[in-house]
Amino acid sequence: MSRLTRQIHRWLSIAFTAGVLGYIIVMTQGQPPYWVGLFALVPLILLLVTGLYLFVLPYLAKWRGGRGAKA
Repeated sequence: MSRLTRQIHRWLSIAFTAGVLGYIIVMTQGQPPYWVGLFALVPLILLLVTGLYLFVLPYLAKWRGGRGAKA
């Protein structure tokens, strides 16, 4: 599960970067509609969720008595 989450997190970072670059390109042509910003906002929210999950994983393993972050 952790490995899949890391892979999803990596791909979301690429999608977020592409969304921000696309938003910048659209901004150079005038005021864009509000929904164009969602192309960067949606991956950002998903990045937050997966990033928090990956951040908490070592603490959960330690709390459960597992091998911890060194595994």
